[in-house]
Amino acid sequence: MQRQESETFMNIPMIIFLFILIAGGLLGLEIYRELHHFRVTHYTIESQKFKGFSRDLNLIFLSDLHNRVYGEKNEPLLQAIRNEKPDLILIGGDMLVGKEDASYDIALDFTSQLPQIAPVLYATGNHEQRMRENPEIYQASYADYRQQLKDRGVLFLENGSCRIEAGTVLLEISGVELPSASYKKLKKLPIRASDIAEYLHKDSVSVTEDSVYRILLAHNPAYMNAYKGWGADLILSGHLHGGVMRLPGIGGVITPQAFLFPKYSGEMTKEGEQTIIVSRGLGTHTINIRLFNQPEVVSICLKRSENKK
Repeated sequence: MQRQESETFMNIPMIIFLFILIAGGLLGLEIYRELHHFRVTHYTIESQKFKGFSRDLNLIFLSDLHNRVYGEKNEPLLQAIRNEKPDLILIGGDMLVGKEDASYDIALDFTSQLPQIAPVLYATGNHEQRMRENPEIYQASYADYRQQLKDRGVLFLENGSCRIEAGTVLLEISGVELPSASYKKLKKLPIRASDIAEYLHKDSVSVTEDSVYRILLAHNPAYMNAYKGWGADLILSGHLHGGVMRLPGIGGVITPQAFLFPKYSGEMTKEGEQTIIVSRGLGTHTINIRLFNQPEVVSICLKRSENKK
């Protein structure tokens, strides 16, 4: 009897080891799956400002491709975007990888095909910004990339705005570019709403105009209070890659600046009349891991408000 109890006790470590081995294998398979398959995430936004629309508007928001390729030359990704029949495609930055030895060909090939689907507005991320601000390292790579996309119809919003009429509603779409230091690890700059206005050169209509719906493309969601204070109706961010892995009820785990559990990491949040959407992105960078955090194309329906009698 004592011998049987001893043998059972000795088997416990083996059972634990097998459990860890199986769990690790399943997690590894899930990581692999998420690194190679994207999803389309749908959000609907309603606003009294949309009562002037003649119909609903569909937007696609893309961020953080980082030269990722899905299928043959990203054709599955392009087809998924076509299937959404967007009226406008908005890019939140980091489509390429800002490394000295990295090519931008994948990002260029993919992005250059988007204007065939819908008009494209491109706000930069820290990778594009890094390449532009350091020509001694990257030479003319970013200038060439940008020019080729402009030649294909892509409009860049580098601290600038574009206004589009939609029925009697004016969509004002702005792309803000923060100082490079705002991306340093374990550091957060004291950026305020007034700074956002300054970066955008005050190139915006009055916040008091009820017929204006302001969309702000702001790559880094760490400065959300400043974006909200500036007066954006809809804020679109990326950069965090969903927090690498996501925990149920908590969200993303870590940011590229090494802050834990960011408030906004990969979801839609309504705060009063303002809407915040942070994309989980399409690729990875440095940490090539995703867990419970599938890459995504964000599809947004701006739903026409019905006039109520």
